[in-house]
Amino acid sequence: MTLLEKILSSHSKYEVVQPGEIVDIEIDFRVARDFGGANVVKNLNDFGLTVKDPDKTFFTFDCNPTGSDQKYAVNQHTCRLFAREQGIKVYDIDAGIGTHILIDEGYVYPGSTVVSTDSHANILGAIGAFGQGMGDMDIAAAWHNGKVWFKVPASVKINFDGKIPDNVSSKDIILNLLKIFGANSLLGYSIEIYGPSVDNLDLDDRITISSMATEMGAIIILFPPAKAIIDYCSLRSKTKFEPIFADDNANYEKVFTIDVTAFKQMVSLPGEPHNTINVTEVAGIKIDSAFIGSCTNGRMNDMRKAASILKNRKIAPGVVLKIVPATDEIWKQCLTEGLINIFKKAGALVSNAGCAGCAAGQVGQNGPGEITISTGNRNFSGKQGKGSMYLASPEVVAASALAGCITTFDNIPEKPFLFVRQEKTSDAKTKDKLIKKPHKKITIIEGRIWLIPKDNIDTDMIFHNRYLAITDVNEMGQYTFDNLKGFEDFSKKAKTGDIIITGKNFGCGSSRQQAVDCFSALGIQAIIAESFGSIYERNAINAAFPILLCKELSGLDLNNGDSIKVDLKTGQIENLKNKKIIKAEPFSDVQLDLYQKGGLLGK
Repeated sequence: MTLLEKILSSHSKYEVVQPGEIVDIEIDFRVARDFGGANVVKNLNDFGLTVKDPDKTFFTFDCNPTGSDQKYAVNQHTCRLFAREQGIKVYDIDAGIGTHILIDEGYVYPGSTVVSTDSHANILGAIGAFGQGMGDMDIAAAWHNGKVWFKVPASVKINFDGKIPDNVSSKDIILNLLKIFGANSLLGYSIEIYGPSVDNLDLDDRITISSMATEMGAIIILFPPAKAIIDYCSLRSKTKFEPIFADDNANYEKVFTIDVTAFKQMVSLPGEPHNTINVTEVAGIKIDSAFIGSCTNGRMNDMRKAASILKNRKIAPGVVLKIVPATDEIWKQCLTEGLINIFKKAGALVSNAGCAGCAAGQVGQNGPGEITISTGNRNFSGKQGKGSMYLASPEVVAASALAGCITTFDNIPEKPFLFVRQEKTSDAKTKDKLIKKPHKKITIIEGRIWLIPKDNIDTDMIFHNRYLAITDVNEMGQYTFDNLKGFEDFSKKAKTGDIIITGKNFGCGSSRQQAVDCFSALGIQAIIAESFGSIYERNAINAAFPILLCKELSGLDLNNGDSIKVDLKTGQIENLKNKKIIKAEPFSDVQLDLYQKGGLLGK
């Protein structure tokens, strides 16, 4: 049997397993992350399932280790509460990437099995263990049963022939393999890598290569555990183990021999990890930002390589370099060795350990038009923001951050490539198209009312801070009042021309303009309140959004859904149903002027 077949058979009831067979596998360790963990909990609770062997079950909060996103924070706390009830260990936001923790803390070892909500759980092939990313239902089943079904994949053997060039890193090795095999020629296979040069690859190198099995479409990339790997795991392992190796007469569906002496320093072009080319073909492309980290290149060796290039140098003006170690242990080692000081003196941002931008939960995102070079494993469009993402080794990323453009560490220019100021067009016709023409607005409005008899409705109730990254006004309306109890469905029920009537201190809280603009996006005509938060009042007036102060609205004898007529100039409000009339404070001259010209920035 091949290496994977022997691992699977040793965790099943069968002495021998063959490709295509479906077998139940005992899972040594079962992991859920903050990304997907709450859904695992929900599945267990919804189906009334218990957790088998809590001591073999973990949460790892590595996607958003800052807890900076409120949805992640909610998921994390859901998992914490469940963990307390069940006696499950949580590697919280201070720990780092779960798959790395499993290796470094000695939970996994050569020949062991792990499932996780992490699609890169196959990183454990670096130590000759079986790791697999699975969906929330699979993980819930594994937590309950201690086992999962799995279809035994066919195996492929890759022999490395020759010596790997000195300037070729482990990231370059996997990018060269992606160049050869693409994203799907080995789809669904288990890959085993052999050869004299493989024996010289240390744990960090193997982790980098194994972590991108997913990008090759493979089930896993397995390395037969070398003595150094066995010694490392034996020193840390919580379980006695005998390493597993493939049989000498193992049956591989395909065997490849690759001349590694031809390997080059490579980069992946934006959008497709497998679309790799020699770095020299893109050398000189200006970058806006750079990132070093992820489960692929956040190890200690990666940090040391980057530090050796950045030492006593400065990042190019205008370029942002973000560095995120894979685990807290590595972060502390960086501190002990003085690497953090090197990074900071160079001008880099260093964040706490975790997955970083790959999971859209931490540093590493980019914006429209931004060009980033990253050590991550994926650069799918939109995966880490709306910009373009090149993938490369830590050495190339560090060198490029210094140069201000893509380059290699042996070709860093004396002076960095600087941004050139772009002059805006002064064409009068173009300017005329950009400026909205002022138009005279009506000052008498009619509309259906929403009665919201609440005081102190704050800006988080109106437009929650989890949506603050939205800049397109047209997208804002759908989130209006979705954090106001009883009115969460307001945006679905509101109609163009509606008018809101509410209580005291409406719009208290933050200064966010979105809390005004969201009503404009929905076509709300006006808000009438007993009083407004002072910043909100200014924001509304400056945005030419009609608001009126009315101390006493009871005189109108209003019911929800009634229609009213409002004279903005005089402040007169009439209930069109019963013809009752009251007076609000009319628009001031300033408010009326701004309203008519379309806002503070209108002309």
